[in-house]
Amino acid sequence: MLRRSLPCAARCATLFSAARTQLRFQLRCYASYPAHTVIGMPALSPTMTQGNLANWVKKEGDALAPGDVIAEIETDKAQMDFEFQEDGFLAKILVPDGTKDIPVNKPIGVYVEDANDVPAFKDFKLEDATTTSTAAASPSAEQPAKESENAKEPEKRPVLSSGAAAATGSAPAAGSEGRIIASPLAKTIALEKGVSLRQVTGTGPHGRIVKADVEQFLANKPAGENAPAPTPAQSKAGFAAAASPAPPVAAGGKYKDIEVTQMRGIIADRLLQSTQSIPSYIVSTNVSVSKLSKLRKSLNATSNGNYKLSINDLLIKIITVAAKRVPEANSYWMGNEKVIRQFENVDVSVAVATPSGLLTPIVKNADTKGLTAISREVKELAGRAKINKLKPEEFQGGTICISNMGMNHAVNMFTSIINPPQSTILAVGTLQKIAVEDAAAEHGFTFDEQITITGTFDHRTIDGAKAGEFMRELKRVTENPLELLL
Repeated sequence: MLRRSLPCAARCATLFSAARTQLRFQLRCYASYPAHTVIGMPALSPTMTQGNLANWVKKEGDALAPGDVIAEIETDKAQMDFEFQEDGFLAKILVPDGTKDIPVNKPIGVYVEDANDVPAFKDFKLEDATTTSTAAASPSAEQPAKESENAKEPEKRPVLSSGAAAATGSAPAAGSEGRIIASPLAKTIALEKGVSLRQVTGTGPHGRIVKADVEQFLANKPAGENAPAPTPAQSKAGFAAAASPAPPVAAGGKYKDIEVTQMRGIIADRLLQSTQSIPSYIVSTNVSVSKLSKLRKSLNATSNGNYKLSINDLLIKIITVAAKRVPEANSYWMGNEKVIRQFENVDVSVAVATPSGLLTPIVKNADTKGLTAISREVKELAGRAKINKLKPEEFQGGTICISNMGMNHAVNMFTSIINPPQSTILAVGTLQKIAVEDAAAEHGFTFDEQITITGTFDHRTIDGAKAGEFMRELKRVTENPLELLL
């Protein structure tokens, strides 16, 4: 609290200084700890709502500099480095290595600027971070109301170093009497959809729930879930626990429960959302790859070890040619903006199986790259995908997708699920030798190398006739690979 003996000018300068100075001032006022800042769980990808803290790279007392990796975070798609962006010292670690399902913005640590302040946080706990945040958001109970009014300072909350919303957890915004703070439109949508706002995390100013928060909650809600608003008793005990159904009774015999990983949970939610919200349809064709195989062998034979092309590398390039000729397949459905976004560039997402789940690293601008560049990039991206070292921009996005199970010789044909907002995904089966009629052959037939390519399309962006044109162009270029030169 400012001393009244301070000159007026000095007092005003202190009150209206930079945000970080204000924060430290408040923490001094309302907590028995030196000036400090709470480190929140970072949002390392646009889709991340919670994550696992794999391990701390920095230890308590270590110096921090902008760009330093302080922890490794397991996001919904990969394990990533959490790079800090401030100078200071790690004063306290609030959650240990291996902690799972930490909501974005929840306090995970504390940093200070002065190394001499580190020992003061030896006994600092997670509860202290929450209490400090609450105290900083409102005047002290011992502070005269008149003085608070004269200061005319807006409500403040600690700024978390993750750079995301200021709320220190996933709880919804509430007033001093438990009132939910939400926009009128958010309340209307919640009422229409039967959503309890106590379940929704607010991202607006001071944690206010806005329309986008309710829509995000509805998008992530499991199918068939239509939970009623919690009763007071449920609110005390925790709505999720009160509303959870009893676990299913296992059938006879032995079994084991496998914990659902962060990535597996996100994959499940996204695929369910895709199958329920996209009016998809399937178009399949058998394609001869005899000429493509000969081209591949010829190119590899003259590579001098500089590259080794695969059929999949060639197919990625062929997809870009077909997408240029039929751009409707290379589009996004942007329902919220009421537009179809048709791309001029072709960024090909390549499905890669990893120990944690399926990832789709992206060969960006594949339409402008040569076969050797595509081949090297696919190998490099796939290698890092399997050890969870991809950056978000390397697997989020893409304009069209390919999933090739050709390495599994038991799979002749399969279908894939669209990765929204993309409109097309192509499923490639294994190579087969098929007997085809050939009057010039000794026995009247010969064997042709063929694969089955199955496309899944979003009917909102590409009609069946256009999908047929796209598959025709794909087949034409594959069977006449010299068209890649055109």
